[in-house]
Amino acid sequence: MFPSLPSFTPDNDPGPNFSALLSAAGRRGFADYALSAADVPHGTTCVAVKYADGVVIAGDRRATSGHQISQRTIEKVFQADRHSGVAIAGAAGPAVEMVKLFQLQLEHYEKVEGKALSLEGKANQLSQMIRGNLPAAMQGLAVVPIFAGYDLRRGRGRLFEYDITGGRYEDRLFATTGSGSMHATTVIKLGYNEGQSRAAAVALAAHALYEAADEDAATGGPDLIREVYPIIATIDVNGFERLAQEEVAELFGVVMADRRRLLGESDGGVAR
Repeated sequence: MFPSLPSFTPDNDPGPNFSALLSAAGRRGFADYALSAADVPHGTTCVAVKYADGVVIAGDRRATSGHQISQRTIEKVFQADRHSGVAIAGAAGPAVEMVKLFQLQLEHYEKVEGKALSLEGKANQLSQMIRGNLPAAMQGLAVVPIFAGYDLRRGRGRLFEYDITGGRYEDRLFATTGSGSMHATTVIKLGYNEGQSRAAAVALAAHALYEAADEDAATGGPDLIREVYPIIATIDVNGFERLAQEEVAELFGVVMADRRRLLGESDGGVAR
């Protein structure tokens, strides 16, 4: 025997709304199982800056769940393959999973074809993956990465931004993403020089992340007590290279010294 279907009077008919039908029938609806976007760890902020011989890509280490710091050491900058990298912002879980699948797809293509996918092809592949995440993005689990790499065919660094629908946009000079992107963008705009050196681009990315962390609560700056620093990597003709923690620590020491000077503080930390 099949259970009888519930019946409703005209004044309480849920109509085509299936969630309302479940509730009216005394069953738990989808909303009872849904997670709030604030409960899911989100990562911000990431930047990418071009220089004469390649691209710098960097990201802070903080993940937040609403107003709570859920992770202080999350990694947001990943090597995609030898000559490209991805920096993630948005829902941390789907973002990291997307990067792992992206890395696997690039490796699989290279093994099958005997050569690496073109940088343009890599950017398009990532675009399709972001488009596939659109249903989750509409529920607050958006993934908005930056893709950067060295184009061996053109002999220069290139970088790409995306929107939640998978729209892909190539940027000529720099790109930012995440909740602190507005502040990071301002710093990069003011400090960017066409054809700048690797060292200058790395320093500019570090300044951008520091200022973003100073203004945006979801962005983490250098944590001197725990020795946790943003991740910075460069991509050029020689491939992807992540800067050592000691080098990054020294770099942010210079950034903070510059900030103290700009604030007009003495060496003892007393404002003039």
